[in-house]
Amino acid sequence: MEHGALAMRIVESANRRAVASLLDWRPGRDPVLERQVARIVERVRTDGDAALLKYARSLDGLDGSIEVTTAEIEAGAARVPAAVKSAVRIAARRIARVARRQLPRAWSVFPAPGVEIAQRVVPLDRVGCYVPGGRHPLPSSLLMTAIPPRVAGVSEVIAVCPRPEPVVMLAALEAGVTRLFRLGGAHAIAALAYGTRSVPRVDKIVGPGNAWVAAAKARVAAECAIDFFAGPSEIAIVSRDGRPAWIAADLIAQAEHDPDARAILITPSRRLATAVARQIRQQMPEDGPARAALVQNGGIVITRTLDEAIVFAQRMAPEHLVCDSPAMAARLTRAGTVFVGAYSAQASGDYVTGSNHVLPTMGAAAARGGLSAADFVRVTTVQRLSEAGFRRIAPAGIVLAEAEGLSAHAASMRIRLNGTQTGRRRTGRRTR
Repeated sequence: MEHGALAMRIVESANRRAVASLLDWRPGRDPVLERQVARIVERVRTDGDAALLKYARSLDGLDGSIEVTTAEIEAGAARVPAAVKSAVRIAARRIARVARRQLPRAWSVFPAPGVEIAQRVVPLDRVGCYVPGGRHPLPSSLLMTAIPPRVAGVSEVIAVCPRPEPVVMLAALEAGVTRLFRLGGAHAIAALAYGTRSVPRVDKIVGPGNAWVAAAKARVAAECAIDFFAGPSEIAIVSRDGRPAWIAADLIAQAEHDPDARAILITPSRRLATAVARQIRQQMPEDGPARAALVQNGGIVITRTLDEAIVFAQRMAPEHLVCDSPAMAARLTRAGTVFVGAYSAQASGDYVTGSNHVLPTMGAAAARGGLSAADFVRVTTVQRLSEAGFRRIAPAGIVLAEAEGLSAHAASMRIRLNGTQTGRRRTGRRTR
């Protein structure tokens, strides 16, 4: 039975304008929202807890303490049904297993005799994890943001959530969260970025959120590191012979996140395109944001060839990318995460594969992948030169410094090379 009269937009690849509207869409800036966020952030920065508590009560509906005590967390976790507890623990173990493989390693190398360059990997001191409240609790978001820093060795992991339900408290326990606060929105981000008497300042803020959270993260990014700017969720599926019902289910699943979510099929098969459109009409839920998302931002692009479909997917650089085969996946290099084959359901990656679901959106996957344990360490180099090593490399360094017009740089090397009190170039004949 078909629900409603939703018609999935189908466009030909030759229609450049229509293709651009699907692949290149970006949400417009909201100057009013940005000004409001700027005011909130500045108030929390200057007034600390006084402003934070005011916003928490008026915007989050806080009624009670701002921090969730250990006893409250344990009591809340105890109320979670056994099946959900088991699922959370399974997800946590897999996330940790993947995260351990993501950590960069320490090493040292000798580019020249007497010259040692070492890579040092040190965890951040304190990290803040934002967990959305939303229509439903999101324990998976807490697991995905809190477990990688713990694996990386971060000593303090601070989580904020406007309405931490029992299942979120369970996730906090499983992830090893240090402290949990009943906070959300721009004021929560400001508190993490600048610190208040109640909320400690963190080195980095990670996690998804709504437009207010995204704007606040962008606002504080110059002074507190963030993961990346997170926009509406996205999925692109590149297929020529996939199962229409399964593809439709994946598109709808991603579209149910948000009315601004993008869900796009790119295929050289007209038969597949029409079959998927038919399945979407049949599977569409009666309520929720999926319908609006698919009408406003969803679509099917029919390409002339598979090669053209791959070019379009690369152009979009989506958050989630699904394809038919390993051969396709090898050519699809610009995506937050890639799912290969019919049974690699994108929704499984949101929960239980172990890969992280905090991913770049709006084309940012052209430059990076998703959140990982590597995002929670400082990777620095340590350089050590012996006298012989320095004398071996300094002449070339002096030449380059002088070529760039940086005479003080050259002098700082020459003073060591010559063993004199000044590094200035000597002129005239040297006396015996």
